[in-house]
Amino acid sequence: MAVRIRLTRFGRKKKPFYRIIVADSESKRDGKFLDVIGTYDPLKDPALININNDKLQEWLGRGALPTITVKSLIKKTSTVSQ
Repeated sequence: MAVRIRLTRFGRKKKPFYRIIVADSESKRDGKFLDVIGTYDPLKDPALININNDKLQEWLGRGALPTITVKSLIKKTSTVSQ
């Protein structure tokens, strides 16, 4: 089972809000997930990014791979050097 750190969408039409989750790579975008490690709100100015550093470190230590988008969000918050 390959585990990925990725985004899942919430919010209504034209008003996106995302959770940063840990999920099996084969599950659907808004399907089952293992853990919620943060949120991302692109509509705020500047964009609001909240990541739980402890959970992020735990999942990266277990071998979870972030997607390209999540990797860029992590770099913007300067929480982990990838």
